Amino acid sequence: MATTYSISDLAREFDLTTRAIRFYEDMGLLQPERSGPGARNRIYSHRDRTRLKLTLRAKRLGLSLTEAKELIDMYDSPRDTGPQLQKFLLVLAQHRQQLEAQMAELQANLEEVKVHEKEARSLLAKQVLSAGSPAKPDKASKPTRTTRA
Repeated sequence: MATTYSISDLAREFDLTTRAIRFYEDMGLLQPERSGPGARNRIYSHRDRTRLKLTLRAKRLGLSLTEAKELIDMYDSPRDTGPQLQKFLLVLAQHRQQLEAQMAELQANLEEVKVHEKEARSLLAKQVLSAGSPAKPDKASKPTRTTRA
C-alpha cells in the first residue's frame, strides 16, 4: 500500500499554508487524486510530496515556479538524465549571473551609502565644533546685577 498524504499533512510537514499547496496544484506542480463527496478531498502521493519538496528547494535557489516546474517535469520522464542535467546547469548558470549582477548593484549602493554617511558625519562634526565654541557676549544683552542694602 502506497503512502498518501492529506493537504494538512503536507502543510504541516513543510510549514506551508494549504492555500500555498493549492496554488502549487493550480500551477501544475502537484496532481493529487480526489476522493469523497464531490471529490473535495485531495489525496497526495509520495510523488506529489517529492515534487513539493523539489519545488521548495528550487524556490530557495531563487528559481521561478515556471523554471521549477520545467525542471521537475523533466525528471518525471524516463529519458536519459544528460539533457536534464544540462538544462539544470543552464538554469543555474543564468540564475547565478542574475544574482551576481544584483550583488554588484548592492555593493555599489552600499559604497554610495558609506560615502554619504562619511559626508554627513563630517558635516555634523563641523556643526558640533562651531556650536561648541564660546561666543562673545553682547554688551547690550549682558544682565545687570542688583545689590541689596
